[in-house]
Amino acid sequence: MSASTLFQQHHQLCDEIHACVLEENHFLRQHQRAPDNAFLEKKRELLARLDLVVEGLRKQPAASARDADTRARLEATRARILQILQLDKENEQLLLRCSLTASRPAGTPPKASASMLQKIYARVS
Repeated sequence: MSASTLFQQHHQLCDEIHACVLEENHFLRQHQRAPDNAFLEKKRELLARLDLVVEGLRKQPAASARDADTRARLEATRARILQILQLDKENEQLLLRCSLTASRPAGTPPKASASMLQKIYARVS
């Protein structure tokens, strides 16, 4: 498979992953609970596809990314990856809040952020 095709597949897959992470973000904000197993399976399938594409990219010589069109495509992909990472970080924080909210008794107000962190560290220790 040509380098250009692999770069294009990688960018397209990054767009699909971004859409998935964005969907997860909307779900977490709206429902304030973790997504179901079907959604998690969708994420696993996307990650498996990403592994295959990245494996193909690693086999490409570095010289294949030197032309201007490919560099522009790579920059667009890097920007998309940064968006994915930012959304994923936000989703992790939302999941943490959801899990902490679910573990406290109904009607109990949330405690200060510092005490929530102390609880998390206490569980890990």
